[in-house]
Amino acid sequence: MKSIVITGASSGIGRQIAVTLVANGFRVFGSVRKAADGDSLVAELGEHFIPLVFDVTDRQAVDAAATQVESHLKGEKLAGLVNNAGIAVIGAIQNLSPEEFQTQFDVNLMGVFHCTQAFMNALGADPSRSGEAGKIINISSVSGAVGMPLMGAYNMSKFGLEGFSEALRRELMLFGIDVVVIAPGPIKTPIWEKFDAEALLARANNSAFQKPLETMLKMTGQMEKSGYGPEVIANRALAVFQGKAAKTRYTLDAQWMQNGLLSRLPKRLADRMIAKQMGLSKK
Repeated sequence: MKSIVITGASSGIGRQIAVTLVANGFRVFGSVRKAADGDSLVAELGEHFIPLVFDVTDRQAVDAAATQVESHLKGEKLAGLVNNAGIAVIGAIQNLSPEEFQTQFDVNLMGVFHCTQAFMNALGADPSRSGEAGKIINISSVSGAVGMPLMGAYNMSKFGLEGFSEALRRELMLFGIDVVVIAPGPIKTPIWEKFDAEALLARANNSAFQKPLETMLKMTGQMEKSGYGPEVIANRALAVFQGKAAKTRYTLDAQWMQNGLLSRLPKRLADRMIAKQMGLSKK
């Protein structure tokens, strides 16, 4: 039975990927930060789901999880790693604290680095293992290709992930390990519920960014409602691991027309359109 490690498996995209892979005959090791979330997944998915309790920002805990996975593999190669765990830090660059910025990168970038390095030997960098080399899927975002105001920290983390993924893919050709990026647009998942909208608005109260932030939060809610369900992302991940998807990057975006247009327009024109829509035009 092929084995896959998924980070951030307790909810949203990560949970759905775990459900889909187990249903299709894979054994899944899923990272959760609370043991109760792991118990819930085991109850739902059965013995082919094995919880790993760790935070991706804690390197010692990541390494301990890798050792736990090794004990199950018994010398076989890991078929895949899905770097899915991520958060969104929202707010104007002017108003974000260095600690908030650091948290964004600790999770979305350093977390990917920790997990990739910890599981690299199991994926095939150690040639003594049996089986085919594994694949890494990094869950990016359309925000890794199009920058939007009030999402600068998140954009920076996802743009960075895109560059990391390309460099990593070319390095790991040496071992036959492939790296694929899946970049969702708006998804019906809890990621946007994990930040405190009231606190954000309170901080921006009576500032130049109050109205733009209110507009951005309304737009985010509307886009999430019209976005894809997480099963769309999970099915693409399944196709990658089954060898039915050969591209290096997949954009899965229900708003593909709008975002595609923004990415193709002259930058200054796109700037003016976004500024007008969000109330950021200079008075």
